[in-house]
Amino acid sequence: MKTHLQDLLARALDPLLAGTEIARPAIQLDATKDPKFGDFQTNLALQLAKPLGKPPRAVAEALVAALPAAGIIAKVEIAGPGFINFFLNRAAFQNVVVDVLAQGAAYGRDDSGSRGRIMVEFVSANPTGPMHVGHGRGAAYGDSVSKLLAATGWTVWREYYINDAGRQVDVLAVSVWLRYLQACGETIEVPRRGYPGDYIRTTAAAVLAAHGRAFAHPAAAVLAGLPADAVAPEGADDAQKEAVKAQQERYLDALIERAKALLGDGYRTIQRAALDDQLGVIRKTLADFNVEFDQWSSEAALVQSGFVQIALKRLADQGLTYEKDGALWMRTEAFGDEKDRVLVKADGAATYFCNDLAYHVNKLDRGWPMLMDVWGADHHGYIARVRAAIEALTGRKDALNVQLIQFVTLSSGRMGKRSGNFVTLQDLIDEAGTDATRFFYLTRSHDQHLEFDIDLARSQSNDNPVYYVQYAHARICRVFEQLAEKGGTWQAEDAAATLHRLDTEHEKALLTLLTRYPEMLRKAAAAYTPHTVVFYLKDLAEALHGYYNVHRFLVDDDAELQNARLALVAAVRQVLKNGLTILGVSAPEKM
Repeated sequence: MKTHLQDLLARALDPLLAGTEIARPAIQLDATKDPKFGDFQTNLALQLAKPLGKPPRAVAEALVAALPAAGIIAKVEIAGPGFINFFLNRAAFQNVVVDVLAQGAAYGRDDSGSRGRIMVEFVSANPTGPMHVGHGRGAAYGDSVSKLLAATGWTVWREYYINDAGRQVDVLAVSVWLRYLQACGETIEVPRRGYPGDYIRTTAAAVLAAHGRAFAHPAAAVLAGLPADAVAPEGADDAQKEAVKAQQERYLDALIERAKALLGDGYRTIQRAALDDQLGVIRKTLADFNVEFDQWSSEAALVQSGFVQIALKRLADQGLTYEKDGALWMRTEAFGDEKDRVLVKADGAATYFCNDLAYHVNKLDRGWPMLMDVWGADHHGYIARVRAAIEALTGRKDALNVQLIQFVTLSSGRMGKRSGNFVTLQDLIDEAGTDATRFFYLTRSHDQHLEFDIDLARSQSNDNPVYYVQYAHARICRVFEQLAEKGGTWQAEDAAATLHRLDTEHEKALLTLLTRYPEMLRKAAAAYTPHTVVFYLKDLAEALHGYYNVHRFLVDDDAELQNARLALVAAVRQVLKNGLTILGVSAPEKM
């Protein structure tokens, strides 16, 4: 309907702009929030008033007079300074039922891929431990945004970047090795800046089972000559704490080097076992969370392929790097960053920024001209340098779109299961279920703090938004079960001839919501806001429950009315399922 009205307005523009050099404006047409202003409203007359040199109301009158006749329009009114309000007849809304039933899962979608190609990288949690609840919000958001983009004309590629080449994987390997030594009977402590979680013990036990004592060394040999693992004195000030932290890092670095020297090739064996274990846990959790990726890209593989050196050469060839204090720097300040950044440290080690920059260049080289990264809010300061680097190499300021995910806190409710001293995403899924967890993550805009109410997510009541929406779907399924139990039948193809019977206010509300689904999807995708889909589904479920509580759908003495109402609720059921699919949430038939 909206497209049809825009076409009518475009034709009405022809006589107004004839003989002028005025550029044709984009026709903005919005659904009204108050039905007293009609169903759709445009400000086109206000846009044209100044170029035409006429009062807005005069322009509006000319536009209305030039509108071609259209059967879907009941009346047109001019309001305020020159807004044009369209009131549509009931048939215009009733026909949406036919569209929904005919198109099914495709209703509202554009699967053409004609909008372009975009790669969405999300989650990308370090493979050094289980994912926490913050990662879960990024996973739900990234997956749902990907589904939204794919449903509105984009070709989408989903990617997880495995940070398996930095110092953190050395810390992981050493932490596992020390737990392994403990399992071998050695008295030795995990460094204060190591990884202490119970999952480290699990991997260490697996290494011992697979390799026996092949990697065992006396604790004295491991610790000989190493600096102390310092402890901050009670009442230490900030400066003392920072000094102790630096000492702890020196001890950890020395321990890593000792492990490499004593273990030789065995060090990589332990490191690989640790990474494989953690990636296995991450993959399982994401699978349980209904999140899939087209590709898992390895930072280590990128480095080994030589692509980092290729990217560095490109930068050097463009004069974008320089050496200072033994390190290699990039001129990011010239492209909007607050200062230049180090790419390769004086000791020859590439910084995380260096490898990450190479990865983004690699993504562009693979034919994905648009990149979306979903990062935690604590990465805000990192955006400018990555954008600067991409602009420096490509000349484009629009290649990278970063969406920041705000933090999550848990409230109201004790967890029956916890992994160590923090709540993992797997814990939350096990407690609340995949559907509730995903839906709750998406109930607020991703740029707002989210308080996750565990008790509410577990409850089976109308106060629980996911239960409320899913129950609307299940309730409709039960209506058709009752029809079958009574020996009745219903044919979707017969619906069109009966839809004129849908004339109550509840039915008009449902029909209006159904017509707005495609536009809602497009707006949600354009703004990268899957919570818009949540709000829509809650409104649709509320309208359905209100309709169900007032009207009978199985009307024994009026077959035509029964058929019309069954067609309407079947269309509502389909759109509920379509929207839940975008969110990665199931549409149960029984509850």
